[in-house]
Amino acid sequence: MNTKKRLVVIGNGMAGVACVEEIVRLDPHRYEITIFGKERHPNYNRVLLSHVLAGEMGLKDITLHPFDWYKEKDIHLNTACKVVELNRGRRVVITEDGRETPYDRLILATGSIPIMPPIHGIDKEGVLAFRNIEDCERIQEASGRLKRAVVIGGGLLGLEAAYGMSRLGMDVTVLHLMDRLMERQIDEASSNILKEDLESRGIKILLNKETAEILGDEKVSGIRFKDGGTLGCDIVVVAIGIRPNKELAASSGLYCEKGIVVSDTLQTYDSAIYAVGECIQNRGKTFGLIAPIFEQARVLANHLAGDCRLVFKDQPVSARLKIPDIELYSAGAVSEGDDIDTIEYIDRKAKVYKRLFLRDNRIQGIVMYGDTRDSQRLFQHLVDDSDISERRNAILFGAAPGPSADALSGDAIICRCNGITKGVIVDAIEKKGLFTREDVKRETKASSSCGGCAALVDQILESVLGSSFQGMAKGICECTKYTREDVIKNIREKRLLSVSEVMETMGWETVGCEQCRPALNYYVSMVWPKEYKEDATSRVVNERVHANIQKDGAFSVVPRMYGGVTNPYELKRIADVAIKYNVPLVKVTGGQRIDLLGITRETLPKVWRDLDMPSGFAYGKAVRTVKTCVGSVFCRYGVQDSLNMGIALEKNFEGIWTPAKLKMGVSGCPRNCAEATIKDVGIVGITGGWDIFIGGCGGIDLRAADRLCAAKSSEEVEDIVGAFLQLYREDANYGERTSRWVVRTGLEAIRKAVVEDVDTRRGLCARFEHALNIGADPWKERIKRTEEGMGEGLLQ
Repeated sequence: MNTKKRLVVIGNGMAGVACVEEIVRLDPHRYEITIFGKERHPNYNRVLLSHVLAGEMGLKDITLHPFDWYKEKDIHLNTACKVVELNRGRRVVITEDGRETPYDRLILATGSIPIMPPIHGIDKEGVLAFRNIEDCERIQEASGRLKRAVVIGGGLLGLEAAYGMSRLGMDVTVLHLMDRLMERQIDEASSNILKEDLESRGIKILLNKETAEILGDEKVSGIRFKDGGTLGCDIVVVAIGIRPNKELAASSGLYCEKGIVVSDTLQTYDSAIYAVGECIQNRGKTFGLIAPIFEQARVLANHLAGDCRLVFKDQPVSARLKIPDIELYSAGAVSEGDDIDTIEYIDRKAKVYKRLFLRDNRIQGIVMYGDTRDSQRLFQHLVDDSDISERRNAILFGAAPGPSADALSGDAIICRCNGITKGVIVDAIEKKGLFTREDVKRETKASSSCGGCAALVDQILESVLGSSFQGMAKGICECTKYTREDVIKNIREKRLLSVSEVMETMGWETVGCEQCRPALNYYVSMVWPKEYKEDATSRVVNERVHANIQKDGAFSVVPRMYGGVTNPYELKRIADVAIKYNVPLVKVTGGQRIDLLGITRETLPKVWRDLDMPSGFAYGKAVRTVKTCVGSVFCRYGVQDSLNMGIALEKNFEGIWTPAKLKMGVSGCPRNCAEATIKDVGIVGITGGWDIFIGGCGGIDLRAADRLCAAKSSEEVEDIVGAFLQLYREDANYGERTSRWVVRTGLEAIRKAVVEDVDTRRGLCARFEHALNIGADPWKERIKRTEEGMGEGLLQ
């Protein structure tokens, strides 16, 4: 006889499933659990939707509970299944297809609905919201056809949507009703810095703009403002806020106001029905941020599991803007008043701004921009209502320490994005044998969202594990506990020549993932360059196809031009190919190459054949380009022949695989026209020889290269650079750029190995020579296979 009570949850989002997860943890045998979700997906992290929209993550990356989790916990999950009626008298829920499911206890976790303002034309094709995966998919699909986008709403969600759309290549304008962005979370000064940073990224901001009408016949064609102005656009995303989704509850007769009214134990006016998340109203307040929602889930689970000791008490909340390279943190109340004083710090040049709002020497609100490292420490002062009168002069500078992880109680919330307490983390570390932050993230979800609590998680690990935490290395991915060093040691000592041999010999726990398989393929090829067995399935798509995939699924082709030098015959062939195959775009790259963009997959071998030029490896983790200036051959300022030096280096080093993409530059004099000092390897001509630079980066993490040494001859340059590349190949993690590796390894250690210790350098050069010129040009190899009727080979 089944004695379990029947628990039904309407809503498969973060609030409802967090509650179920806690119930199962506290009392796994108490309920027979059924969940209904309107979406077709398992539970995922909505906090990270902007990264999905931008194409930086996929659904798999943000899934919190995969389908297998529901099966393991014996939970009956119904996806793409809308509940349309709640019969409280009979205690059943009724779905859209007429199915009835009885309950003993019911949780309403119906979430929220985007607010769509009463604007004329709001129902036109092209007007979208931004709240779930389907919204992301619709916007992404539209970005392939439509380029002019408007986001109505300059709050957190609107700005994150604008960022995602700009990453999709759309021309984005944000319209905001108020006189500053994010007026609920930040003050005027930080809002001004934010506006500048967003505009520098190509996102246009229009403040004090109220939309009167969305223009167009059936489809959106523009916006008309109340002041009479207009703005052309093809798509409008509305992100002005949310309202509780209370319709199902209200239609059943449950008492609702702004949301479903609940007590401090999350119980509605019907004793068998509870509600949690964005759909509720407690003590007159509704909720839109994730931290209080997870606390509600914890309290509700405590009551449904029979302990019944916790009550929900609203706490201050914090928010982070999830746009890469914009550090913005806000917490508490940031409004000014007669009884509020402030402590402020601003560095206008560095765009660092910090401000505390205080009442009677107690923090009421926090705004931080540009440097948010102390956010958790300051937030703890806010939550504890600490008197900071003795710390005012230093509190913004980290000199006055706040409570450490050791000082926090077990019920202190560490991860506010996921509602994870210190006690939960400590329990997981001790009972499940966790050693790294990745372990904690996997088991508890702490630090898996915004990452703001990562330092506290590390403190807890160190506190519980002691020296074990300091010495525990991280596995190369979540498929294995083996580190990079473990893998390479086994490859070398056991002569493992393929990815499959490594996995079989080392007892890989899965078939591998997109992180470990390419890494293993590289490590095998690095250790055994002539003997290893290539595994095309373990390469990323660009390296499998030997071309860079673009957002529309087409590819770009970049032929090799040694040192950036070409001739009329090559240019004519490029022009002929562009005309013959109707190439949509021909562009000169920053690496002094010519890129043909928009080539279909099936056309690639034909394009390569007609070009009759070597592959430029622009798609691979390999030596890509050597950028040069004309040097002493033509330039009156040149002191060395940079042109021929660059050509020689590129011809000698082409095709060598490296842990990450590698770019070089050779300048004929210190004027540095080839920008050699922001390259992975830079050579600069000086009177009597060359200066060699390493570890530069001209990308997002801009870094000037370090001067390694001087060399007197081109032969010495090639010798030292070859030794450096081999040391990098052997020592760096797969995917680690030289800019990060040089910092991690230390310039002096690298200089000793490749410059000062002649024997070490000689060994590195010998191994580098052994790895050079292993394979044929991949484009020519593919053409040969195609002509021999062997199919597409690695194009599969």
